[in-house]
Amino acid sequence: MVLESARPEGSQPYGKVYLVGAGPGDPGLFTLRGKGLLECADVVIHDALVSPPILAMINPQAKVIDAGKRRGRHSMGQTEINQLIADQAKDHAVVVRLKGGDPFVFGRGGEEMAALVELGIAVEVVPGITAGVAVPAYAGIPITHRSQSSSVTFVTGHESAGKYRPQVNWRALAQGSETIVVYMGIHNLGTITTELLAADLSPATPVALIRWGTYPQQETLIGTLATIVAQVAETGFEAPAIAVIGQVVSWHGVFNHCRPTGTLWP
Repeated sequence: MVLESARPEGSQPYGKVYLVGAGPGDPGLFTLRGKGLLECADVVIHDALVSPPILAMINPQAKVIDAGKRRGRHSMGQTEINQLIADQAKDHAVVVRLKGGDPFVFGRGGEEMAALVELGIAVEVVPGITAGVAVPAYAGIPITHRSQSSSVTFVTGHESAGKYRPQVNWRALAQGSETIVVYMGIHNLGTITTELLAADLSPATPVALIRWGTYPQQETLIGTLATIVAQVAETGFEAPAIAVIGQVVSWHGVFNHCRPTGTLWP
């Protein structure tokens, strides 16, 4: 994919773009490097799920652009976002692309970096804490445990059309990993559980759905592969949520009271 070049020959060089991971929501989990960049940014282009306390850290003089995408109401396509970042780098020295979680974990940060590098624009990545690690932790679920899980797989439950391969091989994952952490899987949960059960994963396998993870309103729904779809229908449980599948979910009842305190939420 080639972007339209916004820099005429002989013009001033582009500014620098920073792909910054905002973390899962709790501002206490945002990096000091990211905070410093927000405070000196000329432009911030942010995703929909960046929490308000983190947005409040942005330089008051900066141009702030919401490029958020949510299921069923995308504000702009990825190609448009790539072009927007490049255009802003033409006129501004410090452009922050602020992305939920970590830019390179189901955040399309790799696509944005490739597009910018192709145009000769300097890019720096500032990692963020990804939801697949932080959200289960806030629910008292260790995604690995020496006696129950020595392997964990992070997988997206929402795949774009025209992808490099048709679909996630859920049946292979069922036999290849002791813990499965699913991003954006609520809308396809029925298919996911059916595939895992078809791969001979026990119907009694524990499942946790964690909504608005690390936010004050965090909610957790605990079930099994056999029951979780019906529980979602009964409770009206909705996205955004992370799913954790595996025996480690059983620790939720033991460790849930240990949820971190003293965060920076207002």
